[in-house]
Formats: sequence, C-alpha cells, structure tokens
Amino acid sequence: MLELNKSGTDRSGPGRLPAQGPGPDARPAGDAPRTGDAAEPVPLRPYLIAGAILCALYFLYGYFQYSRFGSPSWDLGIFEQELRAYAGFDAPVVDIKGPGYLILGDHFSPIVALLAPLYWIWPSAEALLFAQAALFALGAVIVGRTTQQLLGGRSGLCVTVAYGLSWGIQEAVKADFHEIAFAVPLLALVCRALLLKRYTAALLWSLPLVLVKEDLGATVAVVGFLLFVYGRRLQGALLAAFGVAAFVVTLMVLIPAASSAGTYDYWTKIDKNGEQDVSMLDSVLGVLNSSVKIEMLVFLIGITAFMALRSPLTLLIVPTLGWRLLSQDSNHWGMVWHYSAILMPVLFLALADGVRRSRDSHRPWLASYAKVAVPVAAAIAVAMTQHLPLRDLLRPETYRTDDARSQAARAALDAIPAGARVETDITLMAHLTSDRTVYWVGGAPGTAPDIVAINLDFGWSRPIQDPVAYAQQLHPEARYRLKHRGGSFVVMERTTPEPAEIPGARDD
Repeated sequence: MLELNKSGTDRSGPGRLPAQGPGPDARPAGDAPRTGDAAEPVPLRPYLIAGAILCALYFLYGYFQYSRFGSPSWDLGIFEQELRAYAGFDAPVVDIKGPGYLILGDHFSPIVALLAPLYWIWPSAEALLFAQAALFALGAVIVGRTTQQLLGGRSGLCVTVAYGLSWGIQEAVKADFHEIAFAVPLLALVCRALLLKRYTAALLWSLPLVLVKEDLGATVAVVGFLLFVYGRRLQGALLAAFGVAAFVVTLMVLIPAASSAGTYDYWTKIDKNGEQDVSMLDSVLGVLNSSVKIEMLVFLIGITAFMALRSPLTLLIVPTLGWRLLSQDSNHWGMVWHYSAILMPVLFLALADGVRRSRDSHRPWLASYAKVAVPVAAAIAVAMTQHLPLRDLLRPETYRTDDARSQAARAALDAIPAGARVETDITLMAHLTSDRTVYWVGGAPGTAPDIVAINLDFGWSRPIQDPVAYAQQLHPEARYRLKHRGGSFVVMERTTPEPAEIPGARDD
C-alpha cells in the first residue's frame, strides 16, 4: 500500500506524516540516517554511457521504421509540420489536421518549439525521432543515478536497464514522436527532487509540465499535494492551485480560443462511445470494465516488482491513469502507443523509494523482498523485451530498406516535386512534410491539391480500383491525371485548374 510515512519504516500505530523540519535534509527525530536521505556522490560516467546506448537503440529503431515507411500513425507528420512552423517563426498551423488548422486548438504543447534550433540544422522528421530518443535516454540517466544515490550498490544500473527496456518507453518509441517526450525527463527530475528532499527544485521542475500537454496541470497539482504533506505547506498549496488553474484555463480558455470549433474536442472521448452519449457516472463506474484496462494496471505496477505501491510518488500517475480509464477510446486503455511513457520515470523512482522504505520494515518477508526487488524488476524488463518493439533490432530484416515496397515508396516520393501541395495517407506523409504542404487524404475538401499520392495497400475500407477517379471524387472541382505508378503507390497530378508553377517540378 502507499506509505506517506516519510521515514520509510512501518509503524504499528496509525500513521501520520511527521512535521517537516526547517531544512531540506531534515529528518524526524529518532530516525537514523540511511542511504539516500542525502545525495551521495555517484559517478556520472556509467549512466551517461548507459544513456548513450539507450539513445542509440531508440533512435535506431525509429530511424529504420521511418526508412521502411512503417510509421504507425499520422502523428510524426503532424509534429514535423508544427515544428517546421515554429522553426520558421510562424504560427503552428498543421494542415494535416485540416487546411489552416492551428494545432494549439487540438493539444496545448508549445514546448515543442524548443526543438526549433535542432530543426534548423536537421530539417527532417528524423530530427524529432532523435530528440525523443535523447529525452527518453535522459530520463534513464536521471532515474538510474537517483536510484544509486538512494540505494547504493549496483541498483542504479539495474533500474536504468529496467526503465530503459520498460514496455511504456518501448511502445512510445514505436509510436514515433510525441510531445510527451519532454515530460519524461521533467517528471524524473521532479521525482528525484522529492526523494532527495529538494522541494524547491521539485516545484520548479514541475512548472514546465503545463506546457507539454493540457492534462499535465493535474499532475502538477499532485506534486503540490505531495509537497504539502511533506511539510512544505505554502509551496505545496500554491503549486497545487497553479496546477489546477493551468489545467482549467488551458482546457476551458486557451484551447477553445485556438480551436475553430471553439471547444476542446477530446471531451467527446469521455462522454461519447461512438454516437452514443455516456454519462459521467457511467464513465466512472466503467473505469475497470475491460480486461485490457486491468491488464494495463497489473503490468504498470508489475514492472516495478510491485514495490512502487510502497511509495507516495505513485500518486503522480493517478491523473494520467484517470483520464485514460474514463475514456471511451480503447486506444487509451492498453499497453500500446505512447500514453504510458510519462508513467515510467515515476514508477521506477517509486520502486527505488519503495525499496528504501521497506528495507527497515518490521515485516521480515518485506525486508527480505526489498533486497531482491530491483534485480527482479530488471529481469522482468529483459524478459518482456522479447515481446516488445526493441526485439526487432535483433532481426536482420529490420535493417533492410531496399525491399520492393520501400523502393516503390521512394520512387513515388521522387515523383512529387518540392513545394507541392500534397494530399496523402500515412505511408508517405512524414517523408513529405519537410518541404511540401501536406494534407490528410480526404481531409482537405475544396483545396484541389497539386498532387494526390496514395498507397493502395494502406488498408482502405473499400479497395481503390481507379485512383484517378478517386482523386477527382475527393476534389470534384479539379481534374487529375496519372503521373506515376509503382508497386502499390500511385501519384496523380492536377491538370485543371492549371497547376501553378512548382519549384523543382519536372516531367517524368
């Protein structure tokens, strides 16, 4: 169970949090000093090496998935369009979501603008994949080194491996880039500061979370709650109030102001199941109405050998889990996609805290288990990897980017001139967003794009028998002709109205 007992030992009587002393390293009277009550010198080099290896693995996976035209969603293209706008000092318009669509009216993630300098140097979707790999690896360095300071021995490197191979991180790597990559090291720094009793640092590191995604204001409020119960009552109350205010203002004011619909679209994920309305009461009663949800919860705690339950840090995962379990969208429930990545640094530092609290337990079985919990968690992570994305790095076919499908995709890209306005599906999307205006196929009525490029094997609800007729069905105001066809990839160019001159255009 969660222990808010700051000393980390079990008490037979009713547990109450001891009053916080005047200094950040103060302890309740009578508690003996233990490893981790104050930061102990820990060498940085082993963790930097481990972080570099993890960064390379994450980027390698993302790079070859991208090179094989295997992006699982349109998100990488969306974020490159957003970053390209920031890099050009423009408003973050993402045409993939709709012509002229301001992305801050969808999700509030202005922190993505911090990657603009990287994009100036490397204007490609690959830059986002590298940035995410580096941010995830940075989280591993923080989590592992903090664990070493708390527990000593080889525990830090064991937890680095467990975190680095955790299913939440691996699935996020597979899902391409998402803004939550910034939250991973920030939450690791928040938890580190809380565990080392650097409470002002915890407050400061939590503030930027409200710029990562709109729901993280609620997580900031929980950080404030923890500061309050740890004895920093004024700081905690102010931070909790700030988190709640940021959450409400972002969802009720900022996003609706940027949205063409004037509202926050994702409310429908909670109050609608398809076309059917769902009451809030039904959503609450249905938080555990699926085996997929239960499996996710078990594996979230299970990867920490269940020791995270011994730490109050685990409260930080409640806001994210809350909206996911309330959602009617099954994509939010399970172990795939990127939604669990921000929970990983919290859970693994909660593991370290749980072990520290359990070492002096008067329950012999718990004290004994605490001695082996860290290597057990590492073993679980390694064992699970055989069913997770990074296992593909051991397969030769992962590195083959010259297969017939990839060659056909590249030929289709070559047939699309730079500067063109292109309507396409997920397959080619992220390969076009660096130097073309890109729309989602079927999502740009009335625009008559210069090019319609589709992958006939994309998985359409109905097979496309006549690609040219399909392009003209999408845009009846224009006429198209077949420009290129190779494998399953078809490129159509507009013939009427007369296409504007496109820099770099050439005849096949």
